[in-house]
Amino acid sequence: MPYAHITGWGMAAPEGVMTNDDLAKIVDTNDQWIRERTGISERRIAGATDFTSTLAVEASIKALKVANVRPTDIDLIICSTSTPEYMFPATACLIQDQLGATKAGAFDLLAACTGFIYALNMGAQAIRSGSIKTALIIGSETLSRFVNWKDRNTCILFGDGAGAFVLQASERPGGVLSAVMHSDGSGGDLLTLPAGGSRFPATESTVHEGLHCIRMDGKEVFRFATRVMASATLEALDAAGLKVEDIKWIVPHQANIRIIEAAARGLKLPMERFVVNLDRYGNTSTASIPIAMVEAIEKGQIKEGEKLVMVGFGAGLTWGALAAEWTGPLPSKGHVRPEQYRRLGRVRSLVRRAIRFIEGLLYRREL
Repeated sequence: MPYAHITGWGMAAPEGVMTNDDLAKIVDTNDQWIRERTGISERRIAGATDFTSTLAVEASIKALKVANVRPTDIDLIICSTSTPEYMFPATACLIQDQLGATKAGAFDLLAACTGFIYALNMGAQAIRSGSIKTALIIGSETLSRFVNWKDRNTCILFGDGAGAFVLQASERPGGVLSAVMHSDGSGGDLLTLPAGGSRFPATESTVHEGLHCIRMDGKEVFRFATRVMASATLEALDAAGLKVEDIKWIVPHQANIRIIEAAARGLKLPMERFVVNLDRYGNTSTASIPIAMVEAIEKGQIKEGEKLVMVGFGAGLTWGALAAEWTGPLPSKGHVRPEQYRRLGRVRSLVRRAIRFIEGLLYRREL
C-alpha cells in the first residue's frame, strides 16, 4: 500500500492589507480591543481581480513548482472552500482549467474551517487505495466578500488567501499518518451564512436583512473550539500510534490566539510548539492551516523527519486533526514550469469549446 506524501506547498494572499486601525475608521473598535480578544493585527482583503479560483491557482502553481510536478500529472483536485465562486460549477473545475490539469477530476469540499483537513485526508486515502498517484489539495477563501462590515464581532476576524499542497504516492514510509474527522450539525446555527442556498435564495428581502453575510455566536463557538482542539489532536496521535512528546509541531486553525492558547494548555505544550501567524492574516478559514504551514516551511521551522499535527474546527459544526511525518519533495527528473500551462489556459479552453461545438454538430447529424 503506497504512502501519501506532502511533496509540494504554496500560498497566495491578496496585496490589500486592512489593519486594525483601518477597521476602527468604519466600525466601533480599536487596535487594542481586537488584539486582546483575537491576537489579530491585520488581514488581507481581496481586490477587484482576486477570486477564490485565482488565489488558488497562484498557490497551486507554487506548490507544483516545489514538487516538480506538471499539471498534466495531477489525478485529482480538491478545493476546500466556504466561498466558492458559484453554486456550480465547482471552483475546483475553474482551477483545473486555469492550471491545464487536463487529466484531473475536480470537486469542491465544504466543511468550513476544517475543510483542508478533510480534503487532505480524502486525497491521502485515494492515494493509499491505489486509485490515484497525485492529488492537488487546496484551501482558498475570499471571506471578505461575505462580511458584514457593520458587525464588529465578525468583521475584525476574517481575511482572504489560499494555500495548496501536492500529495504524491510513494513506497517510502511517512507522509500522512492518520486523520480524524467529526461533525455535529446540532450546532449548525452557531456559525452560518444563511442566504444564497436553496432554502433562502437571493431576494430583495434577504439582501436587506443581511442574510448574505456571516453570522456567528462568538461565545458558543469559542467554548466549542476550546473543547475540541486538544481532544482531536490526541485522537489523531492515538490513531497514528504516537504520543504528544513524539510531535515537534502543532499547526492549528488560525482563528483566535486565545483558542490556540487553550489548546496548548490542554496538551500541556508550550506555545513555541505551535505555528501561529494569525496576527498578519486573521482567520482565512480553510486556507489558514496551509498558509501557516507554508510560512513555517519557508522559514525553516519544519524540517524533514519531524512529525506534526494539523488541527482545526469550523462551522457545521466540524472539527478534525491530521498527523503527518514531514518528508518534502520526492526525487524527480527535469525541471517543471507549471506556469507555462497556465499561460496556455485561455487558448486551451477555446480549443476545447470548439471541439465540443464540432462534436455537437456531428452528433446532431447522426440523429
